[in-house]
Amino acid sequence: MIKFIIHYSFHFIIPFFIAYFFFKDRWKTVYLIFLASMLIDLDHLLANPIFSENRCSINFHPLHSYIAIGIYMIGLFFKKIRILAFALLFHIATDWLDCYL
Repeated sequence: MIKFIIHYSFHFIIPFFIAYFFFKDRWKTVYLIFLASMLIDLDHLLANPIFSENRCSINFHPLHSYIAIGIYMIGLFFKKIRILAFALLFHIATDWLDCYL
């Protein structure tokens, strides 16, 4: 249960605080970008079974692969997509944390 609470806090609550405190003038938009970054979890639909509690998503699902993570990191260098890239990397970090809980 604690793993569930931590995981979803990092997906929903922490991004709210990041958006609110670091992007005060446009926090709603930034928070929506963080929420939209969860669309990369659609790659879980390609797995069989779709959900496995003990499976580490990192480098198992295509949008959670090391190559995808590298692309998200490159996105940090482009101002227009920097927030999205950061949100995707934060999502990956959250899933990575899950691998060790």
